[in-house]
Amino acid sequence: MFTGIVEELGTVREASANRLVVAAATVLVDTRLGDSIAVNGADLTVVERTDDSFTSDLSAETLARTSLGSLEAGDPVDLERALTPASRMGGHVVQGHVDGVGTIASFDGTPADRVLTVNVPADLARYVVEKGFVAVDGISLTITGVRDTAFSVAVIPYTFDHTVLRFRKAGDPVNIEVDILAKYVERLLPRG
Repeated sequence: MFTGIVEELGTVREASANRLVVAAATVLVDTRLGDSIAVNGADLTVVERTDDSFTSDLSAETLARTSLGSLEAGDPVDLERALTPASRMGGHVVQGHVDGVGTIASFDGTPADRVLTVNVPADLARYVVEKGFVAVDGISLTITGVRDTAFSVAVIPYTFDHTVLRFRKAGDPVNIEVDILAKYVERLLPRG
């Protein structure tokens, strides 16, 4: 489990059809083989580690549901280590289980008042509610507006400066994770 508070920007060192090597520093401090690191919001298992990088395998499921398959060497990525029992919960409950890929519709405003609007697949739009939470490339954000199959979020300067959002523009794909509680509630309600 993650909070969606990005710890550092890593850099893709190598990307192949089923493997990703990421250069990093902060997230490697106490990371061991088998640990989880969220890469642009996708929970990946560390299968190899050096002093300045980690390697994760990419399953067919991960490639089908995320934008990780489009990464290339040199691309920046958001990184966050999994929570420990003593971690602060500064963001929201983010599982790292990406639900699908959205597309940035617009990213407008001034440095003090940026608004990111993202188009999402219709099957995910039903889980998006104003003042609810969504993870975009692993970044925990509060939804400020919803229309049809799009949502908007306010992006504060700190988040912009410390995440991959500063490299994003209209048309870019982004990993989307919706609130797990909404999916559980839907599943528990009688169908009819």
